[in-house]
Amino acid sequence: MCGFLGSDVPYNAFIALLPNVLKLDAADGASATWIESNFRFAARELAGGRAHSPAILAKLAELLFMEAVRRYFTSQPPLDSSLAAGMRDPIVGRALGLIHGQIARRWTTEDLAREIALSRSAFAERFTRVIGEPPMRYIVRQRLEQASAQLKESADSIARIAYDVGYKSEVAFNRAFRREYGVPPAAWRRGHAARQV
Repeated sequence: MCGFLGSDVPYNAFIALLPNVLKLDAADGASATWIESNFRFAARELAGGRAHSPAILAKLAELLFMEAVRRYFTSQPPLDSSLAAGMRDPIVGRALGLIHGQIARRWTTEDLAREIALSRSAFAERFTRVIGEPPMRYIVRQRLEQASAQLKESADSIARIAYDVGYKSEVAFNRAFRREYGVPPAAWRRGHAARQV
């Protein structure tokens, strides 16, 4: 079965935080039976070619999507209070979506302000007030958090991870990582692996 779910809303901050591809195991979790029965129902409706099926299937797709999103967010670390506050603010929420959607882009405060259609100073002041830190500091912290997750979960090289999170040089990445975590990324990875044994 194949389909799509669209929206006329030009921007949704929570959807902007979703990965480009969201893959969940339908058999896993408390809603597994519900998901399976809904897919079976949808298949029967499609096979039967009933006239009312498109409207029913559209609502069913929305419910399944909402469940997938709910399961995705419950599998992630909880949103900290500043990020939750930022998501409620339409300006900052849009900026957060841009940042998280393109974490490796060489953002500047001016670039973000331009995308949001605010002056640099108005955007920087609002972002700092809502999130509790300036936009560029927030971006560095998010890049390093993503890098630390990749160091834990993958065998990718340090250079690959540095590039994936937006650093053009392994040296610059090592310096930023050491400043944030107190040790270089390779030592941090070894220490984390030793704690898991």
